[in-house]
Amino acid sequence: MKIDAILTPAELPALAKRDLSQTLCVVFDVLRATSTFVTALHNGAKAIIPVSEISEALAIRATQPDVLLGGERDGVKIRAALAGGTDFDLGNSPREYTPERVRGRTIVSTTTNGTRALRACTNAQTVLAGSFLNLGATAGFIRELQPAEVLLVCAGTREEKADEDMLVAGALCESLARGDARPTLSDLAEIALHFYAQAKSDLAASVRNSTNGRRLLAIPELRDDVAFCLQRDIFQIIARMEADGAIRRQPGC
Repeated sequence: MKIDAILTPAELPALAKRDLSQTLCVVFDVLRATSTFVTALHNGAKAIIPVSEISEALAIRATQPDVLLGGERDGVKIRAALAGGTDFDLGNSPREYTPERVRGRTIVSTTTNGTRALRACTNAQTVLAGSFLNLGATAGFIRELQPAEVLLVCAGTREEKADEDMLVAGALCESLARGDARPTLSDLAEIALHFYAQAKSDLAASVRNSTNGRRLLAIPELRDDVAFCLQRDIFQIIARMEADGAIRRQPGC
């Protein structure tokens, strides 16, 4: 197994020309899109449909009025002023996606970086939404599947790297390196692994000092999202994007 990584969103457009037919992509947007999607699926959501633009979400709502609209711009829930007079039902805080709100529902979500990263991987053999919340389950699934190549896709923040995404990518590299069949890591995957190794003794401090961590901690109603998203292995689920573009809970997980 070979493990490669994309550490900044500036690298996403090149995926359209890359042969991903034998590749399993794991997309990370720890603060907060993929953490939110994993939480929603754990709490009973039927599916998450990630889209890049607000207009795409509104178009789906026009044909499927029962879907919930979720997402953010500049970290906060999308309001009517940005969405043609429609307030979104949910923001991008995983703590909003309670069983009472999402059980049995399909959610159409658009975020600044996370949903764009997921859409960029649509040509891959397998696409997973990863987070600290379901890291162990994700690692176990990859070890069982043994794909030829794993590509760790860090969604980043705007057009820059996001420390928290590199940290979880490094944590996954560490987990996959355990055992007899050690994977081959690219230079970028090695960078993520070393970054995690240096920070893991006080992961919370590293994330609090990151760009996204500082931004969320400065918003009183969102500051608790940081600690929530750093919980490790509290959900034993696999969040897999299927051929129709929707993310669903892998059966049996």
